[in-house]
Amino acid sequence: MNDFSIRLQEINSLSPRMNQGLQLIMVISGQVTVETNSRYYSLQEKDLLVINRNQLYQVMGNNDNRVLIVSITDQYMNQYYSAYLNSRFECFSKELDMGREKLVNKIRKLLAETLIAYYRKDEGYQIAIQSYISNILLILIRRFKQKAGSLEKVSMNDQRLQQIIHFMEENYHQPITLRSTAEKFYLSPGYLSRYFKQMMNTGFQRFLMEIRLEHAVKDLLYTSKPIGKIAMNNGFPNAKSFTKEFKEEYKETPKAYREKYQKDQVDSVKVYHPADEPKTLHSRDIIRKLQTFLSDESSESLNSTQWRSEELTINASQVSPAKKVVRPKHNLSVGELREVLKEGVRSQLLMVKEDLGLHYVGVRRLIHGSTIIPPVETDEIIATTSPYYNADFALNFLQTHGLSLFVRVDYQEITEDEENYFKELDLFLKHCLNVYGRTFMESWYFMFYESYVTAVSHHEMKRIYQRLYDTLKNRIPSVHVGIFLPFSFKKEWTSNHHSWVLECDVPVDFFGYEANQNEVVDFEELSDEQFALAEDFIKEKTERVKAYLRKYRKEKPLHLVSWNTLSGNTRFTNGTFFRGALVFKNALDIGNKVETLGFWINTEQHEKMGKNRGIRLEGMELYHYFSGKRPAYFALQFLKHLKGNIIAVGEDYVMTKNEWGYQLVLMNCNHVNPYYSTEENILKQLNKELHVTISNLEPGQYQIRKRIFDQDHGALYKKWWDLNSKYGMDQEVIDYIIQTSQPSLELFDETFDQEWSLYSYLTLNAIHFFDIRKVVT
Repeated sequence: MNDFSIRLQEINSLSPRMNQGLQLIMVISGQVTVETNSRYYSLQEKDLLVINRNQLYQVMGNNDNRVLIVSITDQYMNQYYSAYLNSRFECFSKELDMGREKLVNKIRKLLAETLIAYYRKDEGYQIAIQSYISNILLILIRRFKQKAGSLEKVSMNDQRLQQIIHFMEENYHQPITLRSTAEKFYLSPGYLSRYFKQMMNTGFQRFLMEIRLEHAVKDLLYTSKPIGKIAMNNGFPNAKSFTKEFKEEYKETPKAYREKYQKDQVDSVKVYHPADEPKTLHSRDIIRKLQTFLSDESSESLNSTQWRSEELTINASQVSPAKKVVRPKHNLSVGELREVLKEGVRSQLLMVKEDLGLHYVGVRRLIHGSTIIPPVETDEIIATTSPYYNADFALNFLQTHGLSLFVRVDYQEITEDEENYFKELDLFLKHCLNVYGRTFMESWYFMFYESYVTAVSHHEMKRIYQRLYDTLKNRIPSVHVGIFLPFSFKKEWTSNHHSWVLECDVPVDFFGYEANQNEVVDFEELSDEQFALAEDFIKEKTERVKAYLRKYRKEKPLHLVSWNTLSGNTRFTNGTFFRGALVFKNALDIGNKVETLGFWINTEQHEKMGKNRGIRLEGMELYHYFSGKRPAYFALQFLKHLKGNIIAVGEDYVMTKNEWGYQLVLMNCNHVNPYYSTEENILKQLNKELHVTISNLEPGQYQIRKRIFDQDHGALYKKWWDLNSKYGMDQEVIDYIIQTSQPSLELFDETFDQEWSLYSYLTLNAIHFFDIRKVVT
């Protein structure tokens, strides 16, 4: 315990002193005022303050306070943290940037645990104390560290001079010389001497001496160290040299100066040692106070030692061309049209329309599927049954709720029985025109589809498509008829079998395409390099498709009918790899490049379209089973909520200004092997601490709504896994999982004077969404 000092005190007054080592002051009850050589700190219950090495301070307190003081020696800090002498830690609990409250709560809890271990002295208590203090120091080093200050003697714009003076301030206690300093900055000693004299109006050695004397004076007045020790600690070779320089500057010896100016003040402090006052720890008040620190769970979700730190500066008044947030329309695939008859599918469609916005319902096998039933033989003059019975129920629902069809027509479906297909298609179109009217049907889309790998000839596909186009346009001239374009990302072209779509005589209203990041990675590969290559795959493929079509003068609207971010190729990795930020960022990046984004409505419908019930990677779903919302749902909900003009945008953030104030979205996008998400220790290394400074905000009072969407707030699979049981789950458990799998919401009131600084702690692919609403007063 020689490296640490742990004291529970009642402080009425502490005389001025120079702090040695690092000191943490936490008020358990009552209040104290700490005065340093630069300011006052008023500490009340639960307040925390860090006093740095060589910082001058004194303390005054009220009656019956209880203050915990933990001191760590310079020797310990130097031994285990090489940057200690060049560092300081700014931590005062009353003056925290938004986002750091959990860190301070964590320090409070560790300090409370330190005190309890110190008093109890149970088996292994010294190891426990070292563990607590080590964790405190890691938080301070990785979250609250700043460079040790250098006091500039004159106003300068010369960066090199600032660096030299900073070096002298940091190393004054070492045997530095003009020559060693010149070598460090790649200068000759003669040039440095002339340059320093010209810029500072004093010589290098004189300036260094003034720094050393300034620090030595503080030691004389506020410590009881011997004069010889003070000399050595402040860069003087011996006491004789120190006395000579001191007398020349202050006109008297260090000893006389100390006797004349040092104030002999008596401290008024009562120290509660465990051996002397065991009742102090066990008193009801102290236990109750410590319990508030120990029971604070807000710090538990924050592992503060494994976050990478980044700085982000945003200018809120940045002048740029107005660029609005653009959101594509949504196309939700359900399989066959008859699926719309299901109550669960209907409720999901309406929920998506309300929360995200929905325009199109994607269907397949419209004519030769199971939706249109064979006509029934009857002797009735007018049949009371209709082959379109199921279709009408579904279409009535869609029309009532303002939803249109996006029909995928496969080449194979048509050619199973070509003549019958076009006969049935024409009959269906006539029926729909009579029942639903032309306006509704003019909003429909029909997309001709054949996969990239095909044996169908160029001319045969073109013939079938032309016949489809003519049949649809003959009945509904304004209906949208387009083609799916299989496109190779690497080769930047379509296959020879599909090149007919580029011919000038092929009429087309739009093109559909797919983009799937999982196509370009090998999930067995552990290196991050190939996953990083997939980072902008969806945006780049979209741009390449547009450029390819532009080359052949086929600039038509694009529809991304199927897409996916990195997901993992097993059900477990697909579930554990949280990817909310990846979905949000990709949708935002291509919002102004495509007309629609395609999704599957839910996992059940998606897997139903495959030959087996295995996981599907070629698209993403908005719902899991039982209407539980998947991450794509909340990512799109955040995108819908983003409004106004974009005033700042980067790889992992976007900021807008709108009529209510501002919005800020922060992301921690990580394109790594999804297998890493199954390893907790690796996953923690991908977390990010982001320090954001926003300047030139409109001054005033604001209400801030912060939403967190990450693996612990909104990830359905994690909650599902935590509550799973081999004996099954009833409706109560399922409802609880769905209701609790939501992004979190926090509310703050802030007053801005042009600048705002905050910290956000983002886990893997997390999104933090800030609504910054200006208050009318």
